[in-house]
Amino acid sequence: MTLETLQIICRQFDNVTEDIKWAKDYCFSVGGKMFFVVVPDSVPVSVSFKVTDELFEEMTEREGFIPAPYAARHKWVLVDNISRLKKQEWEYYIDMSYRLVATKLPKKKK
Repeated sequence: MTLETLQIICRQFDNVTEDIKWAKDYCFSVGGKMFFVVVPDSVPVSVSFKVTDELFEEMTEREGFIPAPYAARHKWVLVDNISRLKKQEWEYYIDMSYRLVATKLPKKKK
């Protein structure tokens, strides 16, 4: 898996914006709310994203997955290496994260 592939997956959704936060993290957002965060300077590249309440416990028990620092209470997980998942899995989880964030947006931002 490459960072470029993850960027392509994230950019396919409606109204996605990209920016740099905290001087180093590459963030993908919808309606001003983040749904996928990449730490490109980490070796290997790590990412964080939102999952459902039901999946949170299951995901954080997998090797290389932990509750995301500062965001775990909102059911975000951190993956220590983007190679831990295949493209199809990334498409599934990024879509899930996008939808979880987008559905909570106020009507004006949708």
